Amino acid sequence: MATASLHTIKAWLYENLLTQEKANDYIARVHSEHSLSISDICESAAARGGADISSSAMEHAANLFLKEMAYRLCDGFSVNTGWFTAGVHIRGVFDSPVETFDPKKHTLLFEFHQGSTLRKELELVSVDILGLAETGITIAQALDVKTGSINDEITPDRNLKISGHKIKIDGEDKDNGVYFINQSTQERTKVELSDMVINNPSEVIVVIPALKSGTFLLEITTQFSGNSKQHLKEPRSATFDKPLTVK
Repeated sequence: MATASLHTIKAWLYENLLTQEKANDYIARVHSEHSLSISDICESAAARGGADISSSAMEHAANLFLKEMAYRLCDGFSVNTGWFTAGVHIRGVFDSPVETFDPKKHTLLFEFHQGSTLRKELELVSVDILGLAETGITIAQALDVKTGSINDEITPDRNLKISGHKIKIDGEDKDNGVYFINQSTQERTKVELSDMVINNPSEVIVVIPALKSGTFLLEITTQFSGNSKQHLKEPRSATFDKPLTVK
């Protein structure tokens, strides 16, 4: 007997830009109104009766748990909450059995995966496909060339390969370009024109600016219309839906 749906996720269909097996195939992307903070989640739990303590007390406890979890992860422990598992991963190649860890060629990162308890929640979710999305500028993927990290970690002063649709930087407007937006401060860092390595409709490669540690949103603004002889009157922007991290 099928489980009744408790939640509904809305999604738009987009042309699949990363595979060439079929001429017309599509991928679904969840339509998300905005990102929720720990405070938002605790207030929601208190409001709907999902918590028997105040939202502020719940937020305090959640932050204490996450802080201690991060501390123990940094000691090399793995974590299994049932909701998710977490651990520290070492990325990079060691050229000999006696080679030591070198921060210049090896990197550490946290890896999180859904646990069995969280996976069961998906049985309560139905999906409402809203139809084909209007495809103006679309950022599909961000690949850090140095580490091979996809849609995750980025390396300042090294190349970032951006795949998408109509992402070529084109037009005379001063706002056109590739930006990295610090999620904590909202500071916008624009890629210098001289740091544009490749600038094509479906692929843009840039040198990542000398960003400080933090989490960033990738944004592209352009007047590219799909026709090299005609620009859009006004610039259009696309923001990548996956945050990128600088350690």
